[in-house]
Amino acid sequence: MKNIISSVFIALFLISCDTSKEKKEETLGESAEKDLQVPSFSGGNAYQYVQEQVNFGPRVPNTPPHAATEKYIVNQLESFGAKVQTQKFEADTYDGEIWNLTNIIASIQPEKKKRIILAAHWDTRKIADKDAERKDEPIDGANDGGSGVGVILEVINAIQKAENKPNVGVDVIFFDGEDNGEPYGLSTNDPSKTWWCLGSQHWSKNKHVPGYSAYYGILLDMVGGVNAQFHKEGYSMKYAPSIVEKVWNTADQIGFGRYFINNRVGPITDDHYFVNEFGKIPMIDIIAHEPTSGDFFPDFHHTHKDNMDIISQETLKAVGQTLLQVIYEE
Repeated sequence: MKNIISSVFIALFLISCDTSKEKKEETLGESAEKDLQVPSFSGGNAYQYVQEQVNFGPRVPNTPPHAATEKYIVNQLESFGAKVQTQKFEADTYDGEIWNLTNIIASIQPEKKKRIILAAHWDTRKIADKDAERKDEPIDGANDGGSGVGVILEVINAIQKAENKPNVGVDVIFFDGEDNGEPYGLSTNDPSKTWWCLGSQHWSKNKHVPGYSAYYGILLDMVGGVNAQFHKEGYSMKYAPSIVEKVWNTADQIGFGRYFINNRVGPITDDHYFVNEFGKIPMIDIIAHEPTSGDFFPDFHHTHKDNMDIISQETLKAVGQTLLQVIYEE
């Protein structure tokens, strides 16, 4: 009988210990989450930043809307307390023009030695070469350009307003001249030149600070579409697979896995390619992909459908909140 009673007490004691251990682990987890204090990303604010860019008109280089948008972006960044500079340069285009281009660069927490780059392009395409109508007219570029800028602006705004700051510094690069290469299906007589991504090509060979480097970079391209899907792009997986996994796993853990699809797809020559190849900084690309498309992209790509009608606050929130979580976990 005594042996039975002793066994019962031992069992109860062990159960009590296990329960205490579980409660302690839960408390530690809650404490760690509380200490992290990741700020909330506003999809509404990001949407407004996209709308305000579109309101200027197509942001084609050498045009008044392009110049007005440059001032707008610089003013927004400065209003958030970021240190801003511009990188002016000229570039030839595939069709014989000379464009006056501007990379917009901003920094927060410049004293931090460990740095992360957030990048997007801010120009828009001067032709709608994939459209059946008005092919020679420029597009709004709400998603293709505008969405990436809108998300990054709100990320910086959220960090600067937060009492708790991340342990890393963040550098923003808005590349110019990304979106005006040859018309779809055509190529130029000079295959030695890449006519796309003019801003990232220039910056990667002429960094705003001599010897500048960063821990890694994240490029955003077409990140605001309704029900967008972001697959693991080929060059991102070649140059920075661990960063891809970090971002995709984080998105899944905080409830945005339906946007960040665990599937590897082919490479796209986007701004991140030149940052990796020439700039020697590992950078990944969060870019919209349509698996049923014949050319990687959703059907709005380089058409007049790329307007505010396809922009989703929920998608902007999914991308922006994921970025904030990644930054604060560094």
